[in-house]
Amino acid sequence: QVQLVESGGGLVQPGGSLRLSCAASRNIFSINFMGWYRQAPGKQRVWVGGITSGGTTSYVDSVKGRFTISRDNAENTVYLQINSLQPEDTAVYYCAATIRGTSYWGQGTQVTVSS
Repeated sequence: QVQLVESGGGLVQPGGSLRLSCAASRNIFSINFMGWYRQAPGKQRVWVGGITSGGTTSYVDSVKGRFTISRDNAENTVYLQINSLQPEDTAVYYCAATIRGTSYWGQGTQVTVSS
């Protein structure tokens, strides 16, 4: 079991950057996969990318080149770096950890891209 807390969201102008954090309540080195998702207003939650315990990352095609996921096992934290933000990136961003087939979610952090 794990509790996750996202932070780092906010209001940013188009073209700006943000780094989101996902802090876990326990060590994450043994969590095989941690993912980032987002849910735009009126839309379903979708997967944007993830990272394995070994550090291998994967992303949905639409964010490749702009999103970077990393993990710091010593800090029990996973990060999502988002560059060149666009209005269509506006969403609540969630992280999730899958442990023994069960997914655990954070409460989300709001990212709003607007001039």
